[in-house]
Amino acid sequence: MDSNEFLKFRKRLNKTQQEIAELLGISVKAVHSYEQGWRNVPTHVERQLYFLLSRLKGGEEAIRPCWVIKKCPAERKKQCPASEFQAGKFCWFINGTICECKARKNWKDKIRICKECEVMQVLLDELEG
Repeated sequence: MDSNEFLKFRKRLNKTQQEIAELLGISVKAVHSYEQGWRNVPTHVERQLYFLLSRLKGGEEAIRPCWVIKKCPAERKKQCPASEFQAGKFCWFINGTICECKARKNWKDKIRICKECEVMQVLLDELEG
């Protein structure tokens, strides 16, 4: 997540720098640093922002579970944490999901794939609109 995305998402959540800092459990100085591009947005902050934005949207009933969209075979679905925890609409939030037929080792690799997936694309499109 770059500084422009962080700023855009904070504004979409309608939060001041102080409010977003409190909500994310970080300092206002960290928020300033992310928005100025002086520091990279850490994984845990990025994930939490996406989660908050997904809850703001409210139209999640239109999102089909990831295993339906990806037409996962029963065996893969059985091994995937998204299915195990019935989180097919929040698969992007869960590490270890078997996206594109393999689990990703870290959030950065995972979110790159997730941003191209229909499940998360519904959220991202809503944020753009």
